[in-house]
Amino acid sequence: MVELDPVIHAAARLRITAALATLEATESIAFPRLQELLDMTAGNLSTHLRKLEDAGYVVVEKTHKGRTPVTYVALTTQGRRAFEDYTEALRAVLGAEGLS
Repeated sequence: MVELDPVIHAAARLRITAALATLEATESIAFPRLQELLDMTAGNLSTHLRKLEDAGYVVVEKTHKGRTPVTYVALTTQGRRAFEDYTEALRAVLGAEGLS
């Protein structure tokens, strides 16, 4: 049986990585925009981003625009690969079930 990455497999983290995977490899997204796209609370999004960050799947960059703090989020190369592996594994699981 194919094993799905438990870091990505949680529904909220899957939504986050899927959204970030739509960006170009060099792009990032502002935290409030990601929060809006995913319709998540700031606390919930932060918690899941921390788990993804701890796994090396996302990078969170805190900076300033003028005097205003801004947080940007991006998928790392490792995170992009993990997401691709996850989707391949999911297809394998679904394909195997289709053969039953």
